[in-house]
Amino acid sequence: MRYAVLGDPDDGPTLRLDWRAFSYAGKFVMSSTGKAIAYQGAALADREDWPPAAREADEPVSDVVGAVSFNEDRTDAASAWLRYVTVHEDRRGDGVGARLCAFVADHLHDDYDRVRIAVNNPFAYEALHKAGFGFTGEETGVAELVLERPAAERDASYQAGLDCYRERDLSDAESAFLDRKRGASPPARVDG
Repeated sequence: MRYAVLGDPDDGPTLRLDWRAFSYAGKFVMSSTGKAIAYQGAALADREDWPPAAREADEPVSDVVGAVSFNEDRTDAASAWLRYVTVHEDRRGDGVGARLCAFVADHLHDDYDRVRIAVNNPFAYEALHKAGFGFTGEETGVAELVLERPAAERDASYQAGLDCYRERDLSDAESAFLDRKRGASPPARVDG
């Protein structure tokens, strides 16, 4: 697996993803956020048609298996936010999203003191802990938990975030996942 930053927000990068295979595909054609990808196969950056102009591309790029968008916090110049993380439906659960988020956080730490993300389900919460993020104790107005890297109290905050999800109306898969994680330490951190 390879990773690449297509551009920061000021560069206006766009990316066309197959909406049938990627969640949030429409968010990646917007040029107001930075974009990074996980890809396989040939080095995309060496291709003449890379990166594709999203509104001009006839077909999505097939080598991309994951993507994330990001931008600076509007009220805190020392913080950046990961906005949308998506992984091809055939690669979900393979660790692509966690490694891609770790890669992007490393990239953003060159310019920002902290990188944040808000997640709305326990599976994303777990993946972001693998990427080195930790629960801040904060929630957004749309019931998302805010995670941050570097994480001040990653071990201590891990179960607190899972407890927030335990108080919600969950799917059977989410409930079973949370039952398996009761009392567990955060997952091992992956490299990007």
